[in-house]
Amino acid sequence: MTASTQVPMVRTRAAAAETYLRVLHALMLRDMRTRFGGSHIGYAVVVFWPVVHTTLLVVIFVVRKMPPPVGDSAVLFVASGAVPFLMFQYISREVMKALVMNKPLTYYPQVKLVDVVFARILVEIVTGFLGLMIVFAALALLHVNPVPANPTLAMVGYLAAIVLGIGMGTINVAIVSFFPGWLMGYTLITMLMYMASGVFFLPNFLPDQYYEIMRWSPAVQIIECVRSGYYPELDVHIDYVYCYMWGLSCLAIGLGLERAVIRKQN
Repeated sequence: MTASTQVPMVRTRAAAAETYLRVLHALMLRDMRTRFGGSHIGYAVVVFWPVVHTTLLVVIFVVRKMPPPVGDSAVLFVASGAVPFLMFQYISREVMKALVMNKPLTYYPQVKLVDVVFARILVEIVTGFLGLMIVFAALALLHVNPVPANPTLAMVGYLAAIVLGIGMGTINVAIVSFFPGWLMGYTLITMLMYMASGVFFLPNFLPDQYYEIMRWSPAVQIIECVRSGYYPELDVHIDYVYCYMWGLSCLAIGLGLERAVIRKQN
């Protein structure tokens, strides 16, 4: 291949990449405008929801006079468990809704379902991190130090929550394509997971036989990973490979189902 033929190929690829980025940008803007009523207030409500959620849990702790199982701040204990789980829950649920809300867009030749899903994933990641920053700011206003003792360990847990949310979300896209009722079913399942994943308590305080069963849940280990960043004295063993392999395996399965199931339906 001569240099004269390589230049047009490079330009063609650059033009294709630019077109793809424009499509992705347009999908993200449309997603945010349609979901949040085309207003900054609608988007702010979603971003502030983790703060409201955490506040309600703290109020429950205070009203019932429940001391935190570790540390001296109920606010920090609740936030370190609720925020990573909510990041996983929101991403996995909202990615699933991308198919339901934006399927007509896939009739355009420039737009593929995987593009719609990827745009939703990017929007949810940005929303999740904005919510995390607001929670940190709220903790600082309450004179609670939001900086973990081990920032690297806490960030590993937050990233694992995002990866798991993306992986579960892609599988949900495939399931909801032929079973729309899964949207409600998955919401109920994540509510049960929320109650049983250690947001309100420390699973390692349970008897060993129950704790070993709970550790099979990646959500439990992700919460423990984040909490270990704030409470180094926690006596827990986290399998980081297991946490990330769960998310990556779900992502591979979801993409395979998208190619094998959804494309055949279309």
